[in-house]
Amino acid sequence: MNATTEREASAVEYRLTAMDRCDSCGAQAYIAAEVNGTEMLFCAHHGRKYEEKLRSVATSWHDETARLIEA
Repeated sequence: MNATTEREASAVEYRLTAMDRCDSCGAQAYIAAEVNGTEMLFCAHHGRKYEEKLRSVATSWHDETARLIEA
């Protein structure tokens, strides 16, 4: 495997961008949850705050909070 292919294989595609904002406070969203066909976006703080209740009713949960600790 050449260096270019290794880099491409290790590259992670993120779905949320800096334009995606938390529905609770307006900070950058790192978590997206779908509830009753509606996508809800949350910053890491509010995503963790509501996670237990949301996961019980969410049809999908997309978490990119690992981006906050990447070097």
